[in-house]
Amino acid sequence: MRLVESVLAGDRLALARLLSMIENQEEDGFKALAALYPRTGQAHIIGVTGAPGTGKSTLVNRLVKRLRSFTAAGEKDPSKVGVVAVDPSSPFSGGAILGDRIRMRDLAGDPGVFVRSMASRGALGGLANTTGGVVQALDAAGFDVILIETVGAGQAEVDIARTAHTTVVVTTPGMGDEVQAIKAGILEIADILVVNKADLPGAENAMRGLQVMLEMGRHTNSNLGEQNLDVEPAWRVPVLATVSTEGQGFDTLLDSIIQHRDYLHNSGEWDVRERERQRAALDALIHERLRKRFLESQPYGKFEEVLQKVVARELSPWQAVGELLKEEDAE
Repeated sequence: MRLVESVLAGDRLALARLLSMIENQEEDGFKALAALYPRTGQAHIIGVTGAPGTGKSTLVNRLVKRLRSFTAAGEKDPSKVGVVAVDPSSPFSGGAILGDRIRMRDLAGDPGVFVRSMASRGALGGLANTTGGVVQALDAAGFDVILIETVGAGQAEVDIARTAHTTVVVTTPGMGDEVQAIKAGILEIADILVVNKADLPGAENAMRGLQVMLEMGRHTNSNLGEQNLDVEPAWRVPVLATVSTEGQGFDTLLDSIIQHRDYLHNSGEWDVRERERQRAALDALIHERLRKRFLESQPYGKFEEVLQKVVARELSPWQAVGELLKEEDAE
């Protein structure tokens, strides 16, 4: 098909058109993606997440520039970099400002960089439902590194760990309780922790706090029998300082990303994560497909009728689901 050939030939307009088709969940877009799928699996996917206001977009902007000036051993050219920036959608209009496209406008003149902003469209977890498809298209198009910047929803934003090979969690000093800002699930998904805006007061305290939390996590896991403290862990999560506006700390950040990529390959963890990535993608697609099929199978008005009973407190939500499922079973 001509669209696939154009994407593989490096046609940026064709790639942009394909990404729009994937976002809009058009059948032709998914057919093109299926044809491209054998070409995927080569890119290093890096997720960048953290609370709003931590400077993720500026950090991604700087990191892309650093990646573009970096040539890996044995490579003749710098990495081609794709960026997927997910912005929150309005709960009222469904639209999004797509501000990352504005913040990263200085990357527009680089032919080795492709930036795609996309709205979350109400999806939770920091990503849009079609983010995985967009990433696959960029992978097939030959981008060596794909950066995904998540919405910035805080502790619930852990879907990125199921999508990326390397997850960078960003925080800043002066957020009140820095550990509170990234505790629970989001701390546990980090492969690299970054304290951005490290020129602000309290940066050293923030870094120490994170290091203490990581050490406490190791002890907790050991007490649960999941880790032996006498054995050095294969990958120790580094805590790094950056100042994105000044470009400080990005050599160290890039070194850590490369070290993590090498660790994944050398330890076999890359294959493990790739399997889990595909498992999560299949699970999400099955969930969406079955949900759509279920709703389409209901008699006209049945769902609204049952919903009204829930609102009137005549049925609990659990009873309502049971009634809808019985309707489906009867068919």
